[in-house]
Amino acid sequence: MRLRADIFVSALLRRVFASGDFAAVEKKGAEEAGAIFIRQHFRDGLETLYAPAPQTAFDEDQAGDRLFEIRLTRAEPEAIRAMLERERRFDPDLWIVELEAEELGDIIPLARDG
Repeated sequence: MRLRADIFVSALLRRVFASGDFAAVEKKGAEEAGAIFIRQHFRDGLETLYAPAPQTAFDEDQAGDRLFEIRLTRAEPEAIRAMLERERRFDPDLWIVELEAEELGDIIPLARDG
């Protein structure tokens, strides 16, 4: 069973704050199963967008986990907003979380490549 979206987001915010960085919920989605998108803001004004990883990225033992993939890397904010607007039209129950941090370490669980 997958961790509820609201609990995952709450834990993510706590981890970011504990590391000395800032985080906020831009858009609250479905509490139980909303897709979560994460915007990482950098000091130079660029952003990286993390999106839910496709199901093909999961191993059998990861069925209940939430994994992310990097959708856009160090892109202009307008490109991130445009992509999120397309996603929002497709899924109005999604979450958008903003992080202001130069380094995230292992705060966001990323899917392995290939």
